[in-house]
Amino acid sequence: MEEVWIKVHRREGHVLVAVCDAELLGRELNHRGVTIKVSEKFYGGFRASVEEALKLLEEATSANLLGSRIVEAAIKRGLVHREAVMRIADVPHAMIVRV
Repeated sequence: MEEVWIKVHRREGHVLVAVCDAELLGRELNHRGVTIKVSEKFYGGFRASVEEALKLLEEATSANLLGSRIVEAAIKRGLVHREAVMRIADVPHAMIVRV
């Protein structure tokens, strides 16, 4: 089973779902002179399957996705457009905002 880390952040009626591929949690990504920490505080809620993450994403008001598995799955599900994906230290990253 392909696993990811998921943390659901709820505040004032908004639901932010942060998802990263499992092996990225705790890593530091160096990108253009900036170090980005894939922190447990932001992403480290619980481990789950990519499919479980996709179900949570469908109900989110916004989302932050990091890693090739979760980003590719979100593209295939129609949640993210391929051209909206950026790369941070060669790791795919996408954001979803529903207005």
